[in-house]
Amino acid sequence: MSRILVIDDNPINLELLTYLLRAWQHEVLVACDGEEGLDMVRRHQPDLIVCDVQMPGLNGYDVARTIKADPLLLHIPLVAVTANAMAGDREKSLTAGFDCHFAKPIDPQQFMAALGPLLADHAMAPAVHHGAESQTRAGVIKPALRAPRTPCTLLTVDDGPMNVEYKRSLLEPAGYRVLGAGGVHSALALLRQETVDLVLSDVNMADGGGFELIRCLRASARWRTLPFIFLTSSARDSASREHGLQLGADNYLVRPLDADLLLSAVRDCLTTGR
Repeated sequence: MSRILVIDDNPINLELLTYLLRAWQHEVLVACDGEEGLDMVRRHQPDLIVCDVQMPGLNGYDVARTIKADPLLLHIPLVAVTANAMAGDREKSLTAGFDCHFAKPIDPQQFMAALGPLLADHAMAPAVHHGAESQTRAGVIKPALRAPRTPCTLLTVDDGPMNVEYKRSLLEPAGYRVLGAGGVHSALALLRQETVDLVLSDVNMADGGGFELIRCLRASARWRTLPFIFLTSSARDSASREHGLQLGADNYLVRPLDADLLLSAVRDCLTTGR
């Protein structure tokens, strides 16, 4: 397990990067700005740093220059991430001292593959592709957290493509076949075509919310008993949770959530039934 520091002033980006890295069995430290990030670098000496470039105050370029100017820190690999990428951003990042540069939204598989060579513990480097090669990471998942049977298909419903990919990067190595839908209509269309063992849905989505989806499913004899879990970062209040459960959800989970807890909740839902 490697210790990775993520520096980003955007709470959503911070959560998503943390979710991805923990799913690949890395220890994650977080900092919300450049000053806090530098303080944590000096105190914890992480194995790798993932840093947003565009931050108020001390930006990512300043952080990189400071680290590379310190003899005690310059050995630590640096990965730049940035939104609203502009021409020349990559070259600017490399000149400042970053080892590689990614534009948001990042591709989880490519991102994790790029981190592998930068980490001292190459045994923990993730697989590059889905499918058979992703079994490289399956070996680090506890047997009690893996899919209870094969095949086992999950439908993730989320209008954020990056969120769908993060869930895929966690669930596929655990033995699940993962389908993705961006809203209610596409989810129902997939369910008509595919045999699905469990639905993992966001609550607030542009194309109809998760509450609308579960109403449709529970009103249908075909999907009335289909296992269903809500996973949300926005509808965190107790009233939303109670409403989701009353509509027939088997579980209501709030992010950020430890990867093992999510895998455990999915497996429990599949093995215990409604």
